[in-house]
Amino acid sequence: MTLSDVVIQYESRLQDLQAGVANARALHTASALILAGAVAVFLFLSLYAIRQQVAAWWPSLPIPVMAASARRYSRSRKSRSRLTRLKRFYHTALQRVRGSWAGNGVAGEEFSDPAHVYSRDLHIFGEGSLFQLLCTARTAVGRRGLADYLLTAPPPEETLLRQKAVRELQQRAEVREHIAVLGAFEFSETKGETFAEWLDIPAFRFSKILRGVAVVTSSVVAILLLAGISAALPWSSIAPWLAPLLLFHCAVGLVFRRRVNRMIERLRAVSFETRVLREGLQLMERTRWESDKLNRLASRVRNASTSVRKLERLLNALNERNKEWFYYPSLPLLLGTQLCMAVERWRNQHGVVLKAWLDAWGEFEALNALAGYAHENPTNTFPEFTAGEEACFEAQALGHPLLPDEVCVANDVSLNARSRFYVISGSNMSGKSTLLRTIGLNAVLAAAGAPVRAQILRLSRLSVCASLSVVDSLLHGKSKFLAEMDRLRQTITIAKGASVLFLIDEILSGTNSPDRRVATEAVVRTLLDRGSIGALSTHDLALVEIAESAGLNGVNVHMGSRDGGDPLEFDYLLKPGVTRESNALAIARMAGVPV
Repeated sequence: MTLSDVVIQYESRLQDLQAGVANARALHTASALILAGAVAVFLFLSLYAIRQQVAAWWPSLPIPVMAASARRYSRSRKSRSRLTRLKRFYHTALQRVRGSWAGNGVAGEEFSDPAHVYSRDLHIFGEGSLFQLLCTARTAVGRRGLADYLLTAPPPEETLLRQKAVRELQQRAEVREHIAVLGAFEFSETKGETFAEWLDIPAFRFSKILRGVAVVTSSVVAILLLAGISAALPWSSIAPWLAPLLLFHCAVGLVFRRRVNRMIERLRAVSFETRVLREGLQLMERTRWESDKLNRLASRVRNASTSVRKLERLLNALNERNKEWFYYPSLPLLLGTQLCMAVERWRNQHGVVLKAWLDAWGEFEALNALAGYAHENPTNTFPEFTAGEEACFEAQALGHPLLPDEVCVANDVSLNARSRFYVISGSNMSGKSTLLRTIGLNAVLAAAGAPVRAQILRLSRLSVCASLSVVDSLLHGKSKFLAEMDRLRQTITIAKGASVLFLIDEILSGTNSPDRRVATEAVVRTLLDRGSIGALSTHDLALVEIAESAGLNGVNVHMGSRDGGDPLEFDYLLKPGVTRESNALAIARMAGVPV
């Protein structure tokens, strides 16, 4: 499949959905008209029946039509809503495929951590970021799961399991559609924080004996009230039994009033989020999976949807009880207190495992998002992970995942035992920083289990560490140079326990050239001694000597203008050797600076 095939597929699906929406709208309108007509006939016949101008049973004639049209009206409304949501889903998907996705969708800035070793440097989050390109998660739990996938590199064994899951989900368009329409409304959410806050509050203690007594007395009260209302028993006979039970319920309600009100307030947010979670868990449980990863996730949520459905029903009943039409009738039956007891019992039974269910759903949505990316980028390939301990990152035709095809320039990169690091020299705007981000972003995608933008990528287990966008901090009293030194310290520390892929732009630019030369070589030697590989860029030609230092196995490469011509016309290709170009003055003149 090619990118054009994906566009055609999405456009065709959109046309089908548009036709479906039109049909649903027509059915919705017809059902509404029939229902209105049937109601009018019912009222008309009822009037004549009251006047005894027609038989008393005549008003019942339009009732079957009313019931059927009301049912069809409800179904057409739900169908129209579902199809409309799918239209928006595919419209957004077409934007991604056509390269106009930046600025649309979820940026994930809430997951950004300035102290993370590559998040800000590689533009993982924010407008036009990798997260925004990938994120098709339906819930906040899924967005958190995707963020975790992009921020933490698992062992290669886990990555390979994810790859197989992504390959399977890549072909499952019906799963992506199902996830897109979870819940009654598009704004319905499932936030891990909401459930976590509820699970972390202190337990509300209710006596087991009281729960049983309340069920019995409420049942007796309901029977007595029905008997009195239906005149099965006279109220004079019912009152001696009913009065003490109502007094007992009143006393219990007053004792637990504050506790119940606090519970109801905290449960309000949870009640809005259970349906989406329950439908998602049902999808995981009922779908047959082939990959080990998906089967393991499904096994973690086995029978979870049944339990969550019970919670959902309790919370819905609690919401109905709080409505004016039912609030006062519920008081004699002690329904509010009993529902809170039932919810608290559910939390005691399932509170711990609920966290595992949420984690499983977050992972499932992350895998589904990566599968959507794989489907929409058919020319991307899944990387190969080496089994040995030797660090390597070897790619052919490696491109930046966030750039459109028409402007993306691919390069070959070979970091291994023979060429352990690159020193990339080049003039301003020649593409050095973009190349570093290209390497880093594809390494992040590879670790997450996604395909990468390359013809071939072969790599070992690597912890990515980047220093490309380090800035000073007035709040924390750090200069840019000190902030960069902190990042290098982090990188060296991580390299003690894992092979690091270091990516450093304009290393130690805040100091003089001789000191910079000595400090840079010391940093590189330390990282290489710990089994790391990487690349660093520089304008300072004194640093290119480091690649030629004995025992380091470095390689000098550069980026510059096309065929050595116009210093502002770049081809963004990686070339061997050291640059001999400079375009700072040309850029200054272009900006209007008199130099």
